Amino acid sequence: MSDISLSKAVRSNLLSLKGTADMMAETQTRLSTGNKVNSALDNPSNWFTAKGLTNRASDLNALMDSMANGIQTLKAADNGLSAMTKTLESMQSTLRQARQDKSFNTESLTLDKVNPNDPALGKLSIGGGAVGSPVDVALTKTGTGKALSTTAAFAAPTGTAAKSSVTSTGTAITYDATATAGTSENARTFDIEFGGKKITVNLAADATRDTNTELVAAITAQIDASDLAGKVVVTEASGLLKLEAAATGDGDIKVSGTDAVATFGATPTSVSGTDGKTTFTVNGKAIELTSVTGADLTTAIASVNTQLGTDSKFQAYNDAGKLGLRAISDDAGTLTIGGSDARYFGTLTNGTVAGTDKTGLNFTRTVDDLVKAVNENTSLIGKVRASNDNGKLRLENQSTQDMTITGKNGTSGKLDGTTGTSTVKGNSVRSGLADQFNELRDQLDKLSDDASFNGINLLRGDKLAITFNETGTSSIDIQTKNGDTINSANLGVPTSLEAKQLDSDVTIDGLLADMKTALNQVRSQASTFGSNLSIVQNRQDFTKAMIDTLENGAGNLTLADMNEEAANLLALQTRQQLSSNSLSLASQADQSVLQLLR
Repeated sequence: MSDISLSKAVRSNLLSLKGTADMMAETQTRLSTGNKVNSALDNPSNWFTAKGLTNRASDLNALMDSMANGIQTLKAADNGLSAMTKTLESMQSTLRQARQDKSFNTESLTLDKVNPNDPALGKLSIGGGAVGSPVDVALTKTGTGKALSTTAAFAAPTGTAAKSSVTSTGTAITYDATATAGTSENARTFDIEFGGKKITVNLAADATRDTNTELVAAITAQIDASDLAGKVVVTEASGLLKLEAAATGDGDIKVSGTDAVATFGATPTSVSGTDGKTTFTVNGKAIELTSVTGADLTTAIASVNTQLGTDSKFQAYNDAGKLGLRAISDDAGTLTIGGSDARYFGTLTNGTVAGTDKTGLNFTRTVDDLVKAVNENTSLIGKVRASNDNGKLRLENQSTQDMTITGKNGTSGKLDGTTGTSTVKGNSVRSGLADQFNELRDQLDKLSDDASFNGINLLRGDKLAITFNETGTSSIDIQTKNGDTINSANLGVPTSLEAKQLDSDVTIDGLLADMKTALNQVRSQASTFGSNLSIVQNRQDFTKAMIDTLENGAGNLTLADMNEEAANLLALQTRQQLSSNSLSLASQADQSVLQLLR
């Protein structure tokens, strides 16, 4: 090319056109890349400065992924803690429901009279349930009464049972068969008195009585028409007339009046009625001993106690071969013995047999006494509650387990200190709530196990490390306190709640306190994780802003102004066209010489 000679004008235009082409190429490069500095050759200072800025932005951008994962891990942990909080609140609600439930089962027992001095009897035994080993409660207590005894040995009632009667004496009664009815020969008028009733028998108006049989019929007719009907019987034997009480022991019969002697003789034979019985009263209540039941002291004591009844506050007993009466209740009050046969007790001194003169006698406790004894027994407090149920002893099983009562009579079902037993069922509501509590507790641990993200579970004590800058000098380590797992065991929640733990309100209150502590721990950890999440999110926003700042800074050094470059390209294209025209004119100047040569 050096051998070619160009004119000065052509060479000048050619150089101008080449320069324009170079500038157009550079402008087109800037337009296509968008950068005004595409290599260190373009602008070393800007190039390396921008490169440093973009490299740092790239490093920070790489940390953004770690921050994003950290945020999601914290959110997963927070989700777990939120669910655990709701579960703990449900468990707390279950315990409160158990605390409020009072549907305890009860049994009401009728208190029977017991022999207070029989060592084999006289106790109520409560076992099982929350009580555990049986606890005995005495059905008797030391009273303040005194015994009242006979002054002589007991003797059975004597006497042969007989009916009261009046029998005529002398020769057989005869009648004038020829006499006119109602005449003096056959007329009879007399009085019969028996059992507080008195009637007059008038035979004057009767029909002819020529035999004793007719006389008996006439007298019987008038008796049957009176208040003595069925109480007095008239009979005749061997010409003797006899009036007789219908039953033994009904009292004496008396015959009197004008014709009593004519009918029954001058000295009628009277037989007083005897029944072989001993009768007396205890505080006005009639007691009767017969020759059969009173044949011995043991039988007599049994008969007296039967007649006194189970509600009596007194009891017959063998006082060294004597028939004694004693109080069996400390509120028995005054004992009064009366009646025609009170002689069996000798010379009596009736009076108070329960008072301040304590002599060591035992008495059957009243229902109120037993209520107080049960409720004040330290081994039963909070486990069994007693109350007076309309005169019955009501025992409430304050447990979720079955309770056994010993001391019931197997036949009557009354509480008398014998060996019969019954069962009071436990509280099934509280027992069911214990099962619900355990189910919720299981879910609590499962929530802790499932709250992981990308292989990291903060609730199991895993550590989450997040770096905030490219040099690693700014970072945060996130972990539970002491790296402990957040589960039922570490929160102090019972790993297995037994139904019996809900027996006592005091125990439930303790469990509620534990649940409150567990809730506070979970909420505190949630607050800590929330603070950590706020830090990471703030650093994420800060890093985003820093990346934007760095990239903008790098862009300011290297990016081209597209509008300016487009305008430059248009100007260069115009210049190129002008240069081309100038080159063409210069070439035409050279061609003018060729025209001369032609």
